[in-house]
Amino acid sequence: MPFTVLNSRMVEARIAPGTRMFSQRGAMLAYRGEVSFTPNIQGGQGGIGSMIGRRIAGEATPLMTVEGSGTVMFGHGGHHVHVVDLTGETLYVEADRLLAFDGSLQQGTMFMGSQGGVMGMVRGQVTGQGLFTTTLKGHGAAAVMAHGGVIELPITPQRPVHVDPQAYVAHRGEVRNKLSTALGWRDMVGRGSGEAFQLELSGQGTVYVQASEEKL
Repeated sequence: MPFTVLNSRMVEARIAPGTRMFSQRGAMLAYRGEVSFTPNIQGGQGGIGSMIGRRIAGEATPLMTVEGSGTVMFGHGGHHVHVVDLTGETLYVEADRLLAFDGSLQQGTMFMGSQGGVMGMVRGQVTGQGLFTTTLKGHGAAAVMAHGGVIELPITPQRPVHVDPQAYVAHRGEVRNKLSTALGWRDMVGRGSGEAFQLELSGQGTVYVQASEEKL
C-alpha cells in the first residue's frame, strides 16, 4: 500500500523511481526527497478521453502528477481522509473527493444514468454530485476525503444498504444504485425539510458513508 495514515486528516505516500501518483492540485503538505509535481490535464491513466464528459459538465477537478523518489504528505481543507485498497475491482467516487491515488489505477468517467438508469440521473441532480462520476479500476490504493470520518458498509445480494444521498462518499464492486423517495422519512428522524430521498445500493461490494451531510 503506498499510503501511510498519519492521522485522520493526513496521509503519507512513498514515491519510487519509475512510479507515479496523482493528487488534487494543492493537496501536497510537505515532502522529503527528490520529488516533482507537474499539472496533469489528461485525467490520469484514463487519458484525455476520460475527462471529456466531465469537462462538458464542468465537473473536472485539476490533478497533478507526482514523480521522483521520496515521501509526500497529502491533506486538503482539513477533511478526514480514508484509504481504499483496490484489488482489481472498480471504485466509484466523485472527483472532488479524491485526494490522491496510485498512478497504476485506470481512471475513467461514468455517466450516472448508465448505472442507475433515469434514477441515476435524478440522483446526480438531487444530491448535487452531477451527472458524471469518476471510476478507478485495478490494483492500488486511493485516498478519499469526507466530513467527520468514514465507515465501510458491506453490500450483499441478500442485504442491500440504504444511504442518505448527502452522506454517500463512494462505493466499489458490482453494485447498482437506485434513488427512491420516502415521504416523511426525514420528518421521522428529526431532519424534516419536505420530501426525502434514499440511495439504495444492491449487489456485491462496499459503500463508504461519511458522518455528516455536508458536501466538500
